[in-house]
Amino acid sequence: MCSTPVTLDNVAQLLEDDTRVKLAGVDVDGMLRGKLICKKKFLSTVADGFGFCSVVFGWDMHDRTYYKELAISNKDNGYRDLVAVPDLSSFRRIPWENNVPFFLVSFLDPDTRQPVCACPRGLLRTALRKAEAAGYRAMAGAEYEFYQFRVPQEYSSPERSASSTVAFLKDNPVESLPSLTEGMFAYSLTRPIHNQDYYYGVFDACEQFNCEIEGWHTESGPGVFEAALQFGEAKEMADKAGLFKFVVKSIGTKHGITPTFMAKPREGLPGNSGHMHISLVTSDGQNAFLRSNPDPSPPYADVAHLSDLGRHFLAGVLTGLPDIMPLFAPTVNSYKRLVENFWAPVTVSWGLEHRAASIRVISPPTASPKATRLEVRVPGADANPHFVLAAVVALGWRGVEKKLAIPVPPLSKGEEMGGTGDQGVRLAKSLREATAAFMRPDSVAREVFGDAFVDHFGGTREHEARLWEDAVTDWEVRRYIETV
Repeated sequence: MCSTPVTLDNVAQLLEDDTRVKLAGVDVDGMLRGKLICKKKFLSTVADGFGFCSVVFGWDMHDRTYYKELAISNKDNGYRDLVAVPDLSSFRRIPWENNVPFFLVSFLDPDTRQPVCACPRGLLRTALRKAEAAGYRAMAGAEYEFYQFRVPQEYSSPERSASSTVAFLKDNPVESLPSLTEGMFAYSLTRPIHNQDYYYGVFDACEQFNCEIEGWHTESGPGVFEAALQFGEAKEMADKAGLFKFVVKSIGTKHGITPTFMAKPREGLPGNSGHMHISLVTSDGQNAFLRSNPDPSPPYADVAHLSDLGRHFLAGVLTGLPDIMPLFAPTVNSYKRLVENFWAPVTVSWGLEHRAASIRVISPPTASPKATRLEVRVPGADANPHFVLAAVVALGWRGVEKKLAIPVPPLSKGEEMGGTGDQGVRLAKSLREATAAFMRPDSVAREVFGDAFVDHFGGTREHEARLWEDAVTDWEVRRYIETV
């Protein structure tokens, strides 16, 4: 991590002893798409950017072009180049790749030089502008749970120690994929010792790669870990969250371990969450969600310590939640996690320190005043962190602008979602249902993000849903091959 701010004036000096640079942008699925280039090429394009094929917004996570070609990259525009502009403030060195310099890029339209509508980094920065113009900074923290697997040695690749999970799954059913460790051992001090070099390797690499872990422990489930990243500004947190996944997968490869951030990799077990914490602070660093003195007659006791701005922000997220679900739950598998009785929210719900609700309010008296914030618990670990934070900020600020009232009462302690006291609407049960709400003409998503983004991202989710609808699963064959 470089302590000196990187600028056009000093970047060449900082790279004086290097011969190559690695660059990467973020696609709609949250995947890093990039390349290694020579230093001379990098320095010649660092100010104005360079051409990067737009097809990264024209195909899915397995490089299959979308069923319906979308506006950014298509036959009509010849799959033209976009402009990729390196973000000098994102400079890092990759410690497990001999400290090669690394920069994130943002994608611009070559005609307008404005952010491409579906560029995740651009969407988040656009979403933050209104709050920043009003004198606030958005602060965020991310938590990720993920399962880990290690396939038998005979499937290991000959040129490296990585497990060849894909090769294993060609010959074996998914349920036979061995977990890194067996059993349910949340917060275990001994379980990580089974894979000590990997466990500490991830922690240390994250610190060196500027996506520092605040807390790192086993979670309940075979081979499940959870990481809480250090709190910071939202635009930086989204980058760090995406880079955290990159670290885990890279270090895992070196140890023959395959981590997965898919929302529900195992039937009958809890899924992988991607909880996001959010607050606003003033220009002088004061928490804008905190009420300086408790409200003696609040609309609900749960918000007695929440400022008017914080209440409107909460109301905005709750009100818009049903319309932006594909941003929080972007895959077919996401909705296998969002089911009753598995520690995942299923309704528009909230409550003070309520871990069964969609939004957990964290404030005094159970938290310190400076820690006052909202924990948005709907997103899974599979969600793109830039889109998650863009949605939270855009919806929350819409609530502030419109002075929205909290639409439902809080869940009472001990109340489960869907119970008699839960007045919130049921969230979408499938990607197809969620995408239809997201794309409808009067969707809140269109109001806060515009038609161009909604049409593009919605089109990518329609593609994902169709692939699922066309698939014939092992479950179907096993169930019906003899009986119908």
